[in-house]
Amino acid sequence: MPADIRLISTDFDGTIHEDFAHAAIPEALQDKFAQLQAGGVLWVINTGRDLSSLMESLGRAHCRVQPDYVVTVEREIHQHVRGHYQPLEPWNSNCTRDHADIFTRHAAELTALMDSLEGKFDANFYRDLWSPLCAIARSNAQMDAIQLELESFCAEVGELVPVRNDVYVRLSHRRYSKGTALQEIQRRHGLTAGQTFAAGDHLNDLPMLRRSVAEWLVTPVNGLPEVKAQVTAEGGYLATKKCGEGILEGLTRFGV
Repeated sequence: MPADIRLISTDFDGTIHEDFAHAAIPEALQDKFAQLQAGGVLWVINTGRDLSSLMESLGRAHCRVQPDYVVTVEREIHQHVRGHYQPLEPWNSNCTRDHADIFTRHAAELTALMDSLEGKFDANFYRDLWSPLCAIARSNAQMDAIQLELESFCAEVGELVPVRNDVYVRLSHRRYSKGTALQEIQRRHGLTAGQTFAAGDHLNDLPMLRRSVAEWLVTPVNGLPEVKAQVTAEGGYLATKKCGEGILEGLTRFGV
């Protein structure tokens, strides 16, 4: 029996978008999104990119379909309104306030942590608009070691978590993730996890790849082993194709 899916949440890079492919976002997948939107289904791009980076990449990919929402930097929500994306309130203001509060309260400890990490690793450490501590490692093995240090620190703080994508990591408030942002969109539209499809390939996708958030789960064949393991444990589908072709395969598998 086909799934009654009313909300689709897809990661961007490595999930629907493939660098250097003939069509970065497959034409058939764009057609599917357009067809579903015409039938009242909402589509969300749920990404770690910031808004300007995502918009530029969608343009370069010649994406013909506009998502109804975009979740950026794994936590900020923007709604498509008359050709542009506007912040979803009060979610975004609360998100900014809560992050400013926790980063301010732990400023001294975060500075000490940054100094300690810089002394141990030859990675690139910096701060940006969304996190007072970000890192780009030279390898995944190095990032594994950095992540262990961050997880130890966050366990003591309690409200912070490291959010990793490949060799990049930032810190975030535990209350805000791809999963909780998706649940806020569900709440706004009176939708449930049972009506939600989610697809991702990397570690920062894990919070939304749970049946408590989305019942219909897919990872493409290029998904990380940790992602495939969680999707399998949650009863989701492991596609045999990569990136956007794999997501289209998953939608077809669920009869969408």
